Amino acid sequence: MIGKGNEKMKVILVNGSPHQEGCTYTALMEIHHTLAEEGVESAIFQLGVQPISGCIACGRCADKGLCAIDDVVNRFIRLAQEADGFIFGSPVHYAAASGSLTAFMDRAFYAANKNIFYLKPAACILSARRAGTTAAFDQLNKYFTINQMPIISSRYWNMVHGSNKEQVVQDKEGMQIMRILARNMAWFLRCKEAGARAGIQLPRQETPIFTNFIR
Repeated sequence: MIGKGNEKMKVILVNGSPHQEGCTYTALMEIHHTLAEEGVESAIFQLGVQPISGCIACGRCADKGLCAIDDVVNRFIRLAQEADGFIFGSPVHYAAASGSLTAFMDRAFYAANKNIFYLKPAACILSARRAGTTAAFDQLNKYFTINQMPIISSRYWNMVHGSNKEQVVQDKEGMQIMRILARNMAWFLRCKEAGARAGIQLPRQETPIFTNFIR
């Protein structure tokens, strides 16, 4: 059992599909069950079907670490403060993540205090009938690298295939990839916790440098 004191580690599983219990959910639940076997608590965070605005570039988030548009994004930011890891799931729309998830992640990662995500492990999983998964996989991983979040991998790119949840279950390789991803997430969380207990210090930080190429 791993955890902070008497608390279990917590991983938020974001379902970026408009279908509450569809293909993406099925893949995330395979992760959820495997994390539970590893002693890690996780919960599905459902975006739902309400419209999610993109960032309106108002800059008001800089003062309070929350988005000026008080919706599902701010609910996630508040939960993220206590989370230890994240897995974002999305269906593939035109070789990209869903529009709702893209708008959600744009605002959540921009508005939140960067300490909320700093060195917390993350991963993404994609669901498609056939193709476009690797392009969407590249798209979502960029959110993690710009926020100094270790990316957790599996034995292949994190994707499942099928037109419905029954077909996703039949994707034996895809479901195995989800389980391996969950175990790797649990292992990393154990290592991070062990390092903290051993007194390993966080990396030395530098003042950010912004280079302007236009003179």
